[in-house]
Amino acid sequence: MPDIDLSSRAEPGTDFAVRVTPKASRNALSLDETGAIRIHVTAVPEAGKATEAARKLLARALGVAPSRLSLIRGATARDKVFRLT
Repeated sequence: MPDIDLSSRAEPGTDFAVRVTPKASRNALSLDETGAIRIHVTAVPEAGKATEAARKLLARALGVAPSRLSLIRGATARDKVFRLT
């Protein structure tokens, strides 16, 4: 279960800027002091594994299917933007 509930933000067309930390000790989703979404995943940052793990964790927090989140920016960066369709 995600650490926070983002279901109130689950509006189609909404962009979610996230900061992903791969190779973490556990999967976790949290908000930092500025309200930005931080996602820690145990997956390694190769072949899109960390991005896919982050997509699944964000989708669970939003209460939507992972297929409804599209990666808009940041395929190889820690800072990513997902759009809810």
